[in-house]
Amino acid sequence: MAHVLLIDDDPAIISEQVRHAFPPPAHRVSVARDGAAGLELVRADAPDVILLDLRLPDRSGLEIYEDLRAIDARLPVVFVTVARHAGAAIEAMKSGAFNYLHKPVDLHQLKKTVLEAVEVGRRMRSPVMLAAGSSDSAVEGAMFGGSPAMLEVYKAIGRVADKDVTVLITGESGTGKELVARAIYQHSTRSKQPFLALNCAAIPENLLESELFGHEKGAFTGADRRRIGKFEQASGGTILLDEIGDMPLALQAKILRVLQEQSFERVGGNETVRVDVRVIASTHRDLKARAAEEKFRSDLYYRLGVFSIHLPPLRERGEDLSILVHHYLRRFSRELGRQVRDIAPEALDTLRGYPWPGNVRELESVLKQALLKAGGHVLLPAFLPSLAIGAAASPLAATKERLDLEDLISRGLARGAGGVYGDTHRQVDRILFTLALEHTRGNQRDAAKVLGISRQTMRVKMRSLGLSVTSLVADEGF
Repeated sequence: MAHVLLIDDDPAIISEQVRHAFPPPAHRVSVARDGAAGLELVRADAPDVILLDLRLPDRSGLEIYEDLRAIDARLPVVFVTVARHAGAAIEAMKSGAFNYLHKPVDLHQLKKTVLEAVEVGRRMRSPVMLAAGSSDSAVEGAMFGGSPAMLEVYKAIGRVADKDVTVLITGESGTGKELVARAIYQHSTRSKQPFLALNCAAIPENLLESELFGHEKGAFTGADRRRIGKFEQASGGTILLDEIGDMPLALQAKILRVLQEQSFERVGGNETVRVDVRVIASTHRDLKARAAEEKFRSDLYYRLGVFSIHLPPLRERGEDLSILVHHYLRRFSRELGRQVRDIAPEALDTLRGYPWPGNVRELESVLKQALLKAGGHVLLPAFLPSLAIGAAASPLAATKERLDLEDLISRGLARGAGGVYGDTHRQVDRILFTLALEHTRGNQRDAAKVLGISRQTMRVKMRSLGLSVTSLVADEGF
C-alpha cells in the first residue's frame, strides 16, 4: 500500500489524476491545498511519497520543500510543474528531490515515478534488525543468524557504521549485501539523510554515467533537459553502488575522483559539481583478481577496500538455515494467507542437504513456492519444489552426458539418417549452458556474459533446449 500526499492547489484535475493512478483500497491519497496544510499532514502522518507543486497559494514549493527536509530528509518528494524549463525544479533535484513531472501529468509516468519513490523511501526508512538467534520478528528487512561468520558481520557493521569511510561489501549473489549496506546507513551519522542504491550491472553502459552523475541538455541524442544524477540527489547522505565489479573501466576513473575529491562533472558539461556523499559498494566478484586481470582499476579497488565486510554464503552458516526457514515460514504464511507454523524434520533435512547457490534469496523463493502448495499447519517434504527435493542429486549424470557426446555423434553417423549436425549442436549447447551456469552458480546474467551472448538469446536457447535454472540446479547438483 502506498500513501501518497499531494500538495497542490489545483481543485480537480491533478488530484483526480493521482486518485485514478492510485485507487483505494490498495493505496491512500491525501490532498493539501497549500503548503501549511501539507506540512501539518506530514507531521501528523508521514506519507510514503509527496507530490509537491512548485506554485502554491501561500508559499513557493521550494520553501515548502526545505521545511519537508527539516522534518525528514528521507521523505521522497516529486515536484509537479507547469513550466517545461523548470529551473527551480532542477535546483530542488540538486538538494535531494526524487524527480519532477510536468503538467498535464502522464498517468503511466506518474505511477512509475511514484512507485519507484515509494521503494526508495522504504529502503531508507525500514529498519534492518541484526538478530543473532531469534526469528520472532516480523520485520521484513531483518538479518538473522547466530553463526560465527554472521556474528563477525554484525561486529563489522558496528565498528564501521558511524565512521564516515567507504565500505566494500563482498559475497555471493543473494547473501543480503544490500541489507548490510542499509544497516550501516541506519546506524551512521547520515541516517536522517537520503540513501540511494544503484545496481551497476542492471543499467546499460551508455546510460550508467548519466544515472550516476546526470547530464546537461543536448549532451547526447534524447537529452532534452538537464538531468540530476544519483550522486547529487544523495548529497549529504549515502549511496550504494551495487555490483560495482561490473562497472565499465572508463567510468571507474570518475568514481575514483568522486571518492578522492567529492566532485565531478555532469555528462556533456564542464561545471564542477561538489557533493558530500558516503559511498558503500558491493559486489559478488573477486575485485582483486579482476584488478590483476586489468578488468578493474587497482587504485579504485584499494580506495574502496578501506573497510571490507564479507558475507558468508548460506551453505557456510550452519544452523542459521533453520532460523531463517522458521522466520520466512511465519512471514510468508501471513503474506500468502497460509496457516503453516512449522516444518517437518524431513523437509528441513532436505533443505539442509542443498548447497543453495542462490543463497537467502533462493531460500525465500523455494519457501514461497512450497507454501503455495501447502495445506495444514506443517510444511511437509511433498510441498517442496523439485529444486529442493532433487538437491542431493549427484553431478555424475551431467558428467556422463558430456562423456557420451562422441558416442552420440558416432551412432548418428552410423544411422545415416541425417540430422547429425543439428543433434550434435543441440547436445553441445546443453553441455555448454550447463557448464556456464555451474560456473556462475546459476546466475543467468553472468553466464550469458561469459558465453558472449545476450540474456535474451540465452533465454530463447534454454527454452528451445527445455532447460531451466531450477531443473539444472536439481539435476546437476550445483
